[in-house]
Amino acid sequence: MVDVSAKPVTARSASARGSVLVSPAVIEALGAGSVPKGDALAVARVAGIQAAKRTPELVPLAHPVAVHAVEVDLVVQANRVDISATVRTADRTGIEMEALTCVTVAALTLVDMVKAIDKHTRITDIRVSAKSGGRSGDWTEDA
Repeated sequence: MVDVSAKPVTARSASARGSVLVSPAVIEALGAGSVPKGDALAVARVAGIQAAKRTPELVPLAHPVAVHAVEVDLVVQANRVDISATVRTADRTGIEMEALTCVTVAALTLVDMVKAIDKHTRITDIRVSAKSGGRSGDWTEDA
């Protein structure tokens, strides 16, 4: 692990996004609330939050970071569910891995929730979309 003990504690945030490509049957079931396993979007949201908090257990060289806030949004589109997350901390190192882990686990959970309806779901385009704080400053993918 990189030694971050000499770095100052600063407010930091990171955002990530990704999508789960799904069939029209999944879109219909999500809208009707008829997914056999239950409220897929709510379960995926909670799974993402849990994952952000447990990132150092999953990513071997990720520093344990105090996660102060996690926002997860799942938006149903015509052929996919878009997932975005923002994670915040006040710590010595960035929180991008927590945001990526949040989106990834939310996507995996959504796939698990709808696999009885659509065995061909596909997780795609997971990436960091913004970060702020720390030595390298602010960044957004749209800039």
